Amino acid sequence: MATLELHALTKRYPGVVSVDAIDLKVGHGEFVCLLGPSGCGKTTTLRMIAGLAEPDDGEIRVNGRIMSSARGVVPPEQRNMSMIFQSYAVWPHMTVRENVAYGLKLKALTADEKQARVSTLLDATRLSALSERYPSELSGGQQQRVALARALTPKPDILLLDEPLSNLDANLRAEMRFEIRRLHDQFQYTSVYVTHDQVEAMTMADRIVVMNGGRIEQIGTPEEVYERPNSAFVARFIGGSNVLTVRHVGDRSVEISGHTLEIGNGDFAGAGRTMAICVKTHDLELLPSPTSVSTNNIVPGVVRGQAYLGSHRDYIVDVGQEVLIAAPPELQIETGASVGVRFRPQRCRGLAR
Repeated sequence: MATLELHALTKRYPGVVSVDAIDLKVGHGEFVCLLGPSGCGKTTTLRMIAGLAEPDDGEIRVNGRIMSSARGVVPPEQRNMSMIFQSYAVWPHMTVRENVAYGLKLKALTADEKQARVSTLLDATRLSALSERYPSELSGGQQQRVALARALTPKPDILLLDEPLSNLDANLRAEMRFEIRRLHDQFQYTSVYVTHDQVEAMTMADRIVVMNGGRIEQIGTPEEVYERPNSAFVARFIGGSNVLTVRHVGDRSVEISGHTLEIGNGDFAGAGRTMAICVKTHDLELLPSPTSVSTNNIVPGVVRGQAYLGSHRDYIVDVGQEVLIAAPPELQIETGASVGVRFRPQRCRGLAR
């Protein structure tokens, strides 16, 4: 295991700062996800950690030892890190066992030691029964498990994963999310995982690092970034949130479309200033009748559309701004109908930025 530290890490390309002076510490055996949209700098960060790109400023340290800085870079092969990419990158002319053993080619181990380590990883990744097959005879999920076993065979200090599940279908992605986390818990290596998929990050990470425009917006546990986003960007990107523009009236009161709402928590911009609030789709209550609006945190609205999704119905409601509401599946309201939307104060969060 290893600790990983990034200090003011910066990478510039012509006309753009891809990674902008970020600081991050990953502890021994921790699983950290870099989460953000395309172009936010997460893959560039991962490549610098791996030694595949040189920083323009800042440092990367592993167990206190400088691996990368503006003064020099330790080559990738001397870092004791393994990296898994979007493509499986398994050798088509090698069997599963030969692919998994490939990472030990340059290790000073006896043949018996290599055989034992390969067998351990084949068992751990549930590939023993497929060990003599070739990649063309495997499913996408099985090929990804081969890539994972091959990366773990050399016992890396740090495992780096660059959107490794993006080429799999939805069912296989769900299966592999739990597989990757299971192996992490079994072997306790330090992991840095890049993804744009919030479900992957929420499912696997000990901590999520939300990135935007080359900077870190927020670092926290999955629960912290989901329940307590610190900016409108994080609230929108993590998903399941409505982000609405309001005016701060004073104290914990805001105004939207001429109606006053009480907001239970978060940060506030200052009386008279424009700010944002966020509220999850399932934390809004859709009322078939707009009666008693402007009381009990209810705002009138008009249904603009709905979709039946089995476990619930999604409604788009215009309250001066459009909100998405996850309502019970048995609640059926026609498009164009006037309704009320109840905002529960303790489930609404003020966002000053």
